[in-house]
Amino acid sequence: MTGLRARQLAHLTRPEARPALVVVDVQRDFAAPERLAAYGLSDAVLAALDAAVTRVGQLVEAARAAEVPVAWVELGSDPARPWRAGNWLRGGDYTGPMAPDEPCLHGTSGADWYRLAPAEGEVRVVKRGYSGFFGTDLDARLRAAGCDWLTVAGVTSECCVQATAQDAVQLDWPVVVPRDATAAYDPAVHTAALAQLGMNVALLSDVDEVVRLWARD
Repeated sequence: MTGLRARQLAHLTRPEARPALVVVDVQRDFAAPERLAAYGLSDAVLAALDAAVTRVGQLVEAARAAEVPVAWVELGSDPARPWRAGNWLRGGDYTGPMAPDEPCLHGTSGADWYRLAPAEGEVRVVKRGYSGFFGTDLDARLRAAGCDWLTVAGVTSECCVQATAQDAVQLDWPVVVPRDATAAYDPAVHTAALAQLGMNVALLSDVDEVVRLWARD
């Protein structure tokens, strides 16, 4: 272990430290194999997504057992309030209506949580873009709960996980990202996302180490 990593971990395991888990976009449109068929993903990529969702579920169970607050971030696409910059980026039409195949449309099964679900009383925020912090009260709610560092997990690593983790660190949250509790639709993109997260945003870890940090072992 490097001196830097030891100092980082020492901060996270202070007696007064209060962690939280932020689960990002583990929704059917982003993680259920039948919803991803149009992307032509390989069996290996689908298996990696499945494994990541399993590991996120293990984190959720461990957080609840350790009384670590769990916050749930979900995309909610509203045709009455389209994300126009997203429309422009993906389709070139800034002023057009939301595309019918937009993921996680309000009221559709694609917006449902996939294999996981918030428990009663857990923080839950709905976003309209990439970051769980932008345009939501996530920061205020986590601070009100007394939290002072975050583990960010979910899908996908290069998009909403990265955006949420990056906004978190810019809001002065120490951030941990477990490599095995996130995934992307392209292995090379996932590898690059983790490299960028580790360079500029977060301490990279894995689920087992995060659980030990919560237990302060």
